[in-house]
Formats: sequence, C-alpha cells, structure tokens
Amino acid sequence: MTTQRPEQPAPDYVPGHDLLAGKVVVVTAAAGAGIGAAVVRRALEEGAKAVVFSDTHERRLAEAEAALGEEFGADRVRQMVCDVTDEAQVQALLDLADEVGGVDVMINNAGLGGTASILEMTDEQWSKVLDITLTGTMRCIRAAGARMSAAGRKGVIVNNASVIGWRAQEGQAHYAAAKAGVMALTRCAAIDLAPYTIRVNAVSPSLAMHPFLAKVTSDDLLAELKQREAFGRAAEPWEVANVMVFLASDYASYMTGEVVAVSSQQA
Repeated sequence: MTTQRPEQPAPDYVPGHDLLAGKVVVVTAAAGAGIGAAVVRRALEEGAKAVVFSDTHERRLAEAEAALGEEFGADRVRQMVCDVTDEAQVQALLDLADEVGGVDVMINNAGLGGTASILEMTDEQWSKVLDITLTGTMRCIRAAGARMSAAGRKGVIVNNASVIGWRAQEGQAHYAAAKAGVMALTRCAAIDLAPYTIRVNAVSPSLAMHPFLAKVTSDDLLAELKQREAFGRAAEPWEVANVMVFLASDYASYMTGEVVAVSSQQA
C-alpha cells in the first residue's frame, strides 16, 4: 500500500545577495506568473543592472514592465514581444539588450507543452512544440552566443529543460523529446562556446506550481504529480529561479554543460 505524502509548507523566500550585480539579463517567456516571471524578479533582486524580458502577450508584458519598473526602477527594466520561432524577433530582443549594455546572461525559458497520445498526435502538434521548445532555445543560444563572443564577454546561458526529458509521462512524447533535446543541446553548445569563456547550463524542474498550470491541469493529475515529490508539494517558481540564478552567477564558474534537476521526485 502506497503511503500518502503530506504536503509540506513552502520555505521562506530567500533574500537577494547581489549575485548578478551589474549584469544585463535577458529572459524569454517571462510576462506571466511562472518560472520566467520569477527569474526576472530574482535577477532584479540579485542586483542586475538591467533585465530585458520577452513574451508573446503584449498586454501582460506592459503590465509587468510597469509594476517592476515602479518597484525596482524604470531604468532597470525593458520588455519586448518576441516569438522565439522568428529569428528576426530574437535578434531584435538582443538589440534591445545592446541598448542597455549588451547581454551578459541569457535565460531561455520559452517552451510549449500539451497532451496528446503518440497515436493521435498530428505533425502540426509535434512540430509546434519542437519549434518553440527546442529550436527556439537553439535560436536564442546562437544569437546570444554570437553577441557575447563578438564582445569578448564572459557570458552565461541558462536553459529550462524538464525532468520529462528523463522520465516517461503519458501523452508527452513531443514535449519530452523537445526537453531531452534541450538537455543535449545544452551539453553540445557548452563545448562549442567554452573557448569563448561562455558557460551553458540547464535546469530540469519537475513540478512548479503557477496559475497557468493550475488552469490547464486537472486537480486529480496535480494531486498525483505532487505525490511523486518527496515533499508532497510542487516547487514554487522562485525555487526554480534560485537555481537558474545560481548557474548564472560566478558561484557556478566551473560549471558548463550541466543539467541540474530542481526536483524532489524519487527515482
């Protein structure tokens, strides 16, 4: 008989320690309430000189910029609509970063999920998830890596993968393949960019709770997923963001090509 895991309370929020002081940070898919938004806030709290963030939702971007600008200073926040499947938009996002000093840290958070059996999955469903989640990450690594190397900058790139890239889950063939691809991409890009002193790492979260996930996931499935976690709860988005910020900071100076699980799942 399986023991029911009690849901443990989330820990206290960790204050900033200037881990990204003076850096220009670019974050994709960051206008909502999930990991991307948490990374933007965390980077500002950690002393980033400026944070440039993107999404495909113009209204949410403007609202986030206004709120963050009021809290942290309008000169430290920039936003732009960016679809990572469009090379021109990716380049425009990096152009915006150049206006505030040039990208030091690129955090690739953009991704698309969905649920479909492999027997029913269409080519369009497969291709859309792969283009945003995997190829979009490649476009952003390529663009940021080119800017960093041209400027002689010791840059950092952090990608968002998923434990689904390691572990099977029903209806997730396209998403799992894309996230496994992000892991392999991370390792290979790290080797390509190492001669330029650019580090490339990834996080692999299991379950991070935010309003959009709650909206598209049934209560029964969420309860099941929480029971796979040792703490009996989902991660807070900021708990994942903390690890991404660590990888972006000088504390991780010898780490490249690594995929770090942010998870309490049991093997």
